[in-house]
Amino acid sequence: MAPFPAPQEEPQDSPEAYVGLDAESAERRARERGWTTVRPLPPGTIVTMEYRVGRLNFEVRDGRVTRAWKG
Repeated sequence: MAPFPAPQEEPQDSPEAYVGLDAESAERRARERGWTTVRPLPPGTIVTMEYRVGRLNFEVRDGRVTRAWKG
């Protein structure tokens, strides 16, 4: 049986730091800081509740990040 892979580490970064940035700059900054998946979403989008290490979600309204959260 193959060994389980080591869990991925999450960047030590605050999602609140992205609120107010334009979506493109926020995504670029998140990738530079080590987030492996960056998911911009329109307000009210229905998303699954599974937690994924290394994923940063952005709610984007009128081109600006209005909310950001891990997982």
